[in-house]
Amino acid sequence: MTETISRPSAIRLLKECTLITIGGIIYALGWTIFLLPNNLIGGGVSGFASIIFYATGIPMSITYFVLNIILLILGTKILGTSFGGKTIYAIVMLSAMLSIVPRFIPDEFIKEFALPNGKLICTILGGILTGIGIGLPISQGGSTGGTDIAALIWCKYRPTSPGKAILIIDTIVILSSLLFPSYTDTGELLTMTDKIAVVVFGLIQVTVSGYAIDMYLSGSKQSVQAFIFTKHIERMADAIAFEMHKGVTVFQAQGWYSKEEKKVLMVVTRKTDLNLLLRYVKTIDPDAFISVSSVMGVYGKGFDMNKAKSLDNAR
Repeated sequence: MTETISRPSAIRLLKECTLITIGGIIYALGWTIFLLPNNLIGGGVSGFASIIFYATGIPMSITYFVLNIILLILGTKILGTSFGGKTIYAIVMLSAMLSIVPRFIPDEFIKEFALPNGKLICTILGGILTGIGIGLPISQGGSTGGTDIAALIWCKYRPTSPGKAILIIDTIVILSSLLFPSYTDTGELLTMTDKIAVVVFGLIQVTVSGYAIDMYLSGSKQSVQAFIFTKHIERMADAIAFEMHKGVTVFQAQGWYSKEEKKVLMVVTRKTDLNLLLRYVKTIDPDAFISVSSVMGVYGKGFDMNKAKSLDNAR
């Protein structure tokens, strides 16, 4: 049984690391192509790192890495070592991507593809990319670091969506940019009027980014309900419960045409795990009959938190 359990765990870990890596690349692309060339800022540690970069020239990746280590220590103590382990990987990858990705993006590409669209379009596109880049690691139980660590800590004690929590924290960071000088690539100092415009674009960016996070996470958290009809009930139930680590319920049923007593398995799982479930079913019983349907919401251990007030508290 140990071998059958370790293999899915290894596959799952590889999947999580791959998605976190892709998220880091997408996040770095948003900054490299759309935000930094326009002297735009964002929220969180990355936004603050960009403010420091415009003011002092210190590479964004260095400031990002150092500040995240501080937040990471706090996040690990509160959210657990599993979160910290995945986030360490995400922070290292993202810090590296912020240094590596710009080397593969030609200046001519940015000048032709991004800059002509204007700061507003670049703000929106950069916000979408950074939002998806943050959403991918969060959906895998990790984070790209920064204020999304603080947001997850917030959500642990005060139920709210990660996107809304990040939006509030990021707004504070963006407004702080008014306290720092900002220089362009040519060394020109931005006037207060220009800085106020940058703040406005920054607020738009974090709004778009927060919305993109929630949209991605709501899609990745969609659940399905599957009914499995098979002759290998016990073997199938054991595989789902002990190898996939999913809850499974057995119902007593009767085939009306055959009048035979049968057992039916019911499994509720994330939509992202459906293909893995189908592979397990096909491996054990290729002739199994499966009925799959989407569900509006699943609340309880392993799924979403029931945020409704109890009747006692409502009175």
